[in-house]
Amino acid sequence: MGDFRPRTVWLGHPEKREQRYPRNVINNQKYNFFTFLPAVLFNQFKYFFNLYFLLLACSQFVKELRLGALYTYWVPLGLVLIITIMREAVEEIRCYLRDKEMNSQIYSKLSTRGTVKVKSSGIQVGDLIIVEKVLCFHLSISFPGSCFLRTDQLDGETDWKLRLPVACTQRLPTAADLLQIRSYVYAEEPNIDIHNFIGTFTREDGDPPVNESLSIENTLWASTVVASGTVVGVVIYTGKELRSVMNTSNPRHKVGLFDLEVNCLTKILFGALVVVSLVMVALQHFAGRWYLQIFRFLLLFSHIVPISLRVNLDMGKMVFSWMIKKDSKIPGTVVRASTIPEQLGRISYLLTDKTGTLTQNEMVFRRLHLGTVAYGMDSMDEVQSHVFSAYTQRWPQRNTPVGEASATKVRKTISSRVHEAVKAIALVHNVTPVYESNGVTDQAEAEQHYEDTCRVYQASSPDEVSLVQWTESVGLTLVGRDQSSMQLRTPTGQILNFTILQIFPFTYESKRMGIIVRDESTGEITFYMKGADVVMAGIVQYNDWLEEECGNMAREGLRVLVVSKKSLTEEQYQDFEARYVQAKLSVHDRSLKVATVIESLEMEMELLCLTGVEDQLQTDVRPTLEILRNAGIKVWMLTGDKLETATCTAKNAHLITRNQDIHIFRPVTTRGEAHLELNAFRRKHDCALVISGDSLEVCLKYYEYEFMELACQCPAVVCCRCTPTQKAQIVRLLQERTGKLTCAVGDGGNDVSMIQEADCGVGVEGKEGKQASLAADFSVTQFKHLGRLLMVHGRNSYKRSAALSQFVIHRSLCISTMQAVFSSVFYFASVPLYQGFLIIGYSTIYTMFPVFSLVLDKDVKSEVAMLYPELYKDLLKGRPLSFKTFLIWVLISIYQGSIIMYGALLLFESEFVHIVAISFTSLILTELLMVALTIQTWHWLMIVGELLSLACYVASLVFLHEFIDVHFITTVSFLWKVTAITLVSCLPLYILKYLRRRFSPPNYSKLTS
Repeated sequence: MGDFRPRTVWLGHPEKREQRYPRNVINNQKYNFFTFLPAVLFNQFKYFFNLYFLLLACSQFVKELRLGALYTYWVPLGLVLIITIMREAVEEIRCYLRDKEMNSQIYSKLSTRGTVKVKSSGIQVGDLIIVEKVLCFHLSISFPGSCFLRTDQLDGETDWKLRLPVACTQRLPTAADLLQIRSYVYAEEPNIDIHNFIGTFTREDGDPPVNESLSIENTLWASTVVASGTVVGVVIYTGKELRSVMNTSNPRHKVGLFDLEVNCLTKILFGALVVVSLVMVALQHFAGRWYLQIFRFLLLFSHIVPISLRVNLDMGKMVFSWMIKKDSKIPGTVVRASTIPEQLGRISYLLTDKTGTLTQNEMVFRRLHLGTVAYGMDSMDEVQSHVFSAYTQRWPQRNTPVGEASATKVRKTISSRVHEAVKAIALVHNVTPVYESNGVTDQAEAEQHYEDTCRVYQASSPDEVSLVQWTESVGLTLVGRDQSSMQLRTPTGQILNFTILQIFPFTYESKRMGIIVRDESTGEITFYMKGADVVMAGIVQYNDWLEEECGNMAREGLRVLVVSKKSLTEEQYQDFEARYVQAKLSVHDRSLKVATVIESLEMEMELLCLTGVEDQLQTDVRPTLEILRNAGIKVWMLTGDKLETATCTAKNAHLITRNQDIHIFRPVTTRGEAHLELNAFRRKHDCALVISGDSLEVCLKYYEYEFMELACQCPAVVCCRCTPTQKAQIVRLLQERTGKLTCAVGDGGNDVSMIQEADCGVGVEGKEGKQASLAADFSVTQFKHLGRLLMVHGRNSYKRSAALSQFVIHRSLCISTMQAVFSSVFYFASVPLYQGFLIIGYSTIYTMFPVFSLVLDKDVKSEVAMLYPELYKDLLKGRPLSFKTFLIWVLISIYQGSIIMYGALLLFESEFVHIVAISFTSLILTELLMVALTIQTWHWLMIVGELLSLACYVASLVFLHEFIDVHFITTVSFLWKVTAITLVSCLPLYILKYLRRRFSPPNYSKLTS
């Protein structure tokens, strides 16, 4: 990435830079104009397979080695290369067009000439850019007022984040004045940490000069969206120094495991070819120019390694990709990498994102629990009437404080308890109502009259919005809010004003948020607080129901928040404020001192209620995960979201089953802590693991092997607070440690690295944009389509590819065995048995259609494959294509080749031409019968293929008189000899297949019978 250095950036003066910065362009292409052809050819010839055929074809230019027409070697090789180059070119052009569209986005830039338009690729470090409610492409320091930001494309968190301006720029009359002042930003060097930023803002021409510290709260990263307002920012990083770019790995050229296995088998076949050639020369006692003889034999037996294998497999993959696209049960599915569909048939680990992939990212309020009474979705009208009655009855005597803190602790009526709870929920949050014009009412008017139709809630968390929307639905509406006050509207239309005295925001460590407000009408000061049950249990007054009810709600997959309050007197508050301000000014241990002061308030609080919010799952997530689990696939959830949320969703989606133990990995920071925690985890058996990104990093740093070994044994793993780079790292470790295939599923920009790293990347087209689906190998519209994609298409593609490759190998081994028998009978002469067109026709028009029709074969119906995902489990062992099956096919080929050749030699009468006629016809018939034997479910195209091939052969016999005696083949003698030989070569195999089906049937046949 080059050496990155801290930088000083002058506002609005890109020319004052002290170092060169990269251009602000996006580039996802694998090649450029000059490297395209060399790189594609290199990728083809690095396969042993293609290199071998290139050498073979070149050897035909040497006169002593020529074995017939040049076209017999060059035509097949040329065809393979042209198909590959065309496929790569199409994919590359698509990629180029997508990048060009992104780099041409238009932005507004502040300059001395006013506002000018500039392309994304023309933005430089130091430019002042105006960002409105659109995608923003650089880091900037915001200027007019605070704004909200959506960061889901960067870290997967869908909540809105509040971003603050630099205070001293706020006093400038207009944005253009930023160009007049002499100021600069000092920023840290580019790095991949998206959660932190360190910098300072300096204004030199102030009196005195102003210095302000900058943190993450003053920044807008690239790939984030400004959700409200307009921002003026100065560009600090561009191009490849952007956080989002540094968190994305380069796309790699994916090669399927199946291709590697086939490559391995071809190396074995090549070894056999060399051995056979040496044996032939050895049997001639290395007479004469034996080294030339070795070469001639190598060329003669070159069919042992079949060139048509690559073409057949590539065309097969295109057919499988086409079938996936055309499947009406999974509409909208796109195959972007047509080279690896069979990978889908042997996935062992599925790594999925949470937000937007498993969940819809829509929060719904489900439950309000007051201890003695609970309200669900069906009883919300009761809550509404309680709130209404509370305001209509209490309103006349509102000025006398209601006896909340009075000593006569009267047991409150249900009505006032509900009202207290609703009021607390309506106040303790970070939500801001924003008014937008709706065509009828303009923005200013809507704000003035609190127009319901124009109001949108903005917050840093969708949970909070759902809570405030719920209080609105039961009659208490949040209508206004700024830095220091809040307005609520009662069911009677009355406006309640509250002054915000202090706000304690939610942090990942504290797991709670608090607010101190003063009711303007009564002057009462109340401290409200809400948070996770774990922390709140120790803060609220003793009660006997909190723990149990929290457990019950969590089991339903609800996110539980505990709401409490505490009334403060004016003296108590003043005392607190003095200590709080003092703590905030301290330089050492500031956060610790502040926390201690706040904790002095957080005791003996009154428990008001529990709220339960549900993040709705995508349709059919549970059955899909169930199918994957039964298929032997382990599912890991990698999310940027918080621990509680992630655990909640995992339970809700049944990723972690009801009766499964969960081990929540304690936060660790040192080697010793990690060691202890790993030991604690080792003692547990069959339990799901939940771990945060920071702890994961520590474990991988010191105990990578031990951690991965333990994690791989877990039925499910949830990693929360993961950065995009960590997601990719986990995928890479799984591949290295287990050697198994991985599949990554995601829908946001933060999942791209993981999708590109996995053996199969699946993008879900979601609310978070199309970034993931564009980078993926396969893109689906819904998570539930994954089941069918793997169980049906993955399984079929793998089984069909295995059958096809083995059959093509069998086809070429048969003819090579015949050549070997022929040569050894005729004194080890290096003379070809079949010349010219016979040899090309054999692997093309005579047998191509039936052999290729194996791509339509299926052992079970797709409904059965979905109903019994256990069938998929069989494939994980790699049985369809293994050394065992390969050996069986080799033995079949040797048996059939020998029978046909010896049969022809035994039964021919006078002329050599008759041997060619008898053996070649028997060979073609044997191949057609063997295809019929291999097929499990007949398709009408298979029958057409068989008949067409036979017709082609019979028709072509008229033109082949130089190789075959046309008069001889019309005699009865020819017919009975061919029939006898074919029967002897095929009948034993048919009998064996019948016996195997009868006494040791495979799993799928039990389901189909």
